[in-house]
Amino acid sequence: MSSNRWSLRAALAGVASGVLCASAAAQTAPAFPDLLKQAQTSAPRLALGAAEIRAAEGQAAQAAARPNPTLGLTVENITGSGPYKGFGGAETTLSIEQPLELGGKRAARTSAAKAELAAAQARAALGQVDFARDLALAYAAAEAAQRRLAIARDNVDLAQADAQAAHLLVDNGREAKVRAVQAEAGLATARAEQGAAQADAETALARLSALAGSAASYTAVTGGLLESVSATASPQPAFSPAIAAARAERDAAQRRIALERARRTPDLTVSFGVRQFQDEDATAAVFGVSAPLPLFDRNRGAVAAATADAQAAEARLAMAQAEQDGDRRAAAAQVAAADQTLDASRQAETAAAEAYRLARIGYDSGRLPLSEVLAARRDLIAARGRAVDTKLARVKALADLARAQGRIPFGDQP
Repeated sequence: MSSNRWSLRAALAGVASGVLCASAAAQTAPAFPDLLKQAQTSAPRLALGAAEIRAAEGQAAQAAARPNPTLGLTVENITGSGPYKGFGGAETTLSIEQPLELGGKRAARTSAAKAELAAAQARAALGQVDFARDLALAYAAAEAAQRRLAIARDNVDLAQADAQAAHLLVDNGREAKVRAVQAEAGLATARAEQGAAQADAETALARLSALAGSAASYTAVTGGLLESVSATASPQPAFSPAIAAARAERDAAQRRIALERARRTPDLTVSFGVRQFQDEDATAAVFGVSAPLPLFDRNRGAVAAATADAQAAEARLAMAQAEQDGDRRAAAAQVAAADQTLDASRQAETAAAEAYRLARIGYDSGRLPLSEVLAARRDLIAARGRAVDTKLARVKALADLARAQGRIPFGDQP
């Protein structure tokens, strides 16, 4: 008895532990503005941009460093033959060599590294806007999937009510048995659709959790984006992250041309040392200058490659400038169209709900066949689904408009 009691307690403890672990590992995603703030420190995509900035900062600091001197020790005229046998005639030279960069290499290298840092910062700023847009779309997709699941569950409830009504009429001899079979088939279809909607909701939540970098798997979202207010007309923004990033890339590419051209100039290496003559017990200073002869390598290929990269960066900047206004106009048109479609879908949903209500009344009173009820219920579920799809498309249009205007979407939503 005692061992059974302890086994029962252990089992209950295990169940309780599992419940606590499950509740700790799963949670509801907060409202979108709060989730966006949390993602600033957890999202892998944003961590990548921050790491690229730190790498560029390190490269900029390294670019300002001067070449290191070289300390050398040379011993000559030892362990030979004749007078050079042993170490009696040794000549020992201690020297230091210092490369001297010519042609403005260090200044060009520093300027190029600073331009690369500015480009990394501009890319990170653009990445913030792009990430906020993608997070908003993922959040809205999870919210829409959550609503579709609720619609599917309501559809199952309605199908069960329809099946019960059909069975009641069949039992009372007012309907043929085939009507009950049809109602049961509709119920089975509704349950299958609920299972599919459940899988879609779990998939959307998993994608949202991964994008936000959440340690816990979200089981639901607080919601709010699908009912977000429409964006008000705003003046043309003076700052565009996409154009700023393209311009910074262009500037960095131009600095690399200057750097590769500076590298064509040979560097000098000066050396100074002290030489000791062992057999004469004397010392003397040693001074030298050396420079490579640019006979074969004039760095022409690197200059040509940097020039081509700068031309490509200039083309990308022109593309960004040309696309900016078009993207903004297209996004604004999509928002206006989504607002109009949303009004129509709401009216259609209201009408479909009323049609189903009247069809059920007519069927229960024996004035309408079961097929009318089933068709009305399908129309109602389809109308509710289209309303969700329309709201999701509207969120995408608003997010695209915010990106085109260089704004963080839905950052001020309650």
